Amino acid sequence: MTNMMTSTVLISFLACLLLVNVEGQVGHSKTRCLCLNGMVNHVKPVLIEKLEVYTSKHSCQNMEIIVTLKNGKGMKCLNPEAPFAKKTIEKIMKNQRSVQ
Repeated sequence: MTNMMTSTVLISFLACLLLVNVEGQVGHSKTRCLCLNGMVNHVKPVLIEKLEVYTSKHSCQNMEIIVTLKNGKGMKCLNPEAPFAKKTIEKIMKNQRSVQ
């Protein structure tokens, strides 16, 4: 009886250790990028309501620039390598520095 109880406790303890170890490991998670349906190189500035920049993360290796259009016309993914995107990001960074 004592051996069976000791075995049960030992197995339960090892199972708990295994669960803690597995839970803390980084697995091969699915990519959770927002820009999956292609990108545009330019958006007319007068149509832009909001611009969001997402740097690369473990869930998505790509830098993503999401442009929300005015008048509820949806969202576009802006190509981060396009000259328009680079100039726009540079302008935003410059404005943020001058505000601080």
